[in-house]
Amino acid sequence: MIVLAVLVIGLMEIWLPFASRTGDGHLWLTSVQVVIVAAAMTMRRTRPLIAAGVAFVLFSGLHILGVTFLLFYGQFVPMVLTTFAVARHGRGREPHFGAALIIGTMLVSDLLVPELQDPAEIVFHWSVLFGAYALGTWQRVMTNQAVLARQRAIDAEVQAAARTAAAILEERTRMARELHDVVAHAMSVIVVQAGAAQLVADDQEKVSRSLETIRRTGAEALGEMRRFVTMLRDQDASAPRVPQPGLAAVEQLVEETRRSGLPVTFEVHGTQRDLPAGIDLAAYRIIQEALTNARRHATGVSSIEVTVDYAPGELRLEVRDDGTPAAGSTGTGHGLIGMRERVQLYGGPLHAGPSATRGFQVDAVLPLGPS
Repeated sequence: MIVLAVLVIGLMEIWLPFASRTGDGHLWLTSVQVVIVAAAMTMRRTRPLIAAGVAFVLFSGLHILGVTFLLFYGQFVPMVLTTFAVARHGRGREPHFGAALIIGTMLVSDLLVPELQDPAEIVFHWSVLFGAYALGTWQRVMTNQAVLARQRAIDAEVQAAARTAAAILEERTRMARELHDVVAHAMSVIVVQAGAAQLVADDQEKVSRSLETIRRTGAEALGEMRRFVTMLRDQDASAPRVPQPGLAAVEQLVEETRRSGLPVTFEVHGTQRDLPAGIDLAAYRIIQEALTNARRHATGVSSIEVTVDYAPGELRLEVRDDGTPAAGSTGTGHGLIGMRERVQLYGGPLHAGPSATRGFQVDAVLPLGPS
């Protein structure tokens, strides 16, 4: 639309004519110049240096030869538009080459074209061209900064996703290593019970108890294997294998936290019962991570409450503190990722965030089978 407007108004300026047409020249040669310049302007976004070169070289050369009229709409307006285009859309060194071209052709024209030598005319056309170039440069700089800012935001998002993925991978690898210990323990129990059953083959009651222990232990181990089947396996075969803790070790964990200077209360609700090894370990790890987060990421903690509730069909864990988040703590660290992975492994919900009153609260539910 801009090119069409320049073409139509430029031709009208020549043939009507407008008052802005000055000097002497040929009607048809000036018309051809307007058409060529309008055609070149269609490339002002993709090839701005070519568009500016056509507009300024034709203007300077033909006026020096004295064969075309001096036009405002058909010549000067396209020169202003292509000046802006060179500064705005030029790539690499194109804006600098374009500036050199514009300054050079205009200096030659001012020296050799009488109509352009009036002081008011010189101030006018140089001011307008400089303003167009400055505006185009400003828009180009702002656009480049916006692109860089968007790229930095994308890079930061990708890096955050990579860190989260690495944390999940690390936690799953750790969980896979723990699975090895759980299943190894279960297999040891099965072997021992099978050997005991052979030794007391004549005592049906003892044989039945041994077989029941084998059945229950094998079922629990198989259940753990099914849950962990998608977990990544540890590549380090030399990683140490140690007995894994469970809820029975929470009291020792609470005592260690108290010795670090934090007042911790520990309560158990409901009737305690034996838990599958995987859930027992997951419960311990969730409480351990919650206490670590309270110690590391909160300030002004005056009390921490740890509650284990053996509810019907599920195990409820709650860790609540009354501190305030430390500066730079976002609540999205590796500890919370590990807790979420463990709870999701058993199909339970997890809430970890600021409590309704003050402090931070972790609530986890681990579904259990019938007691």
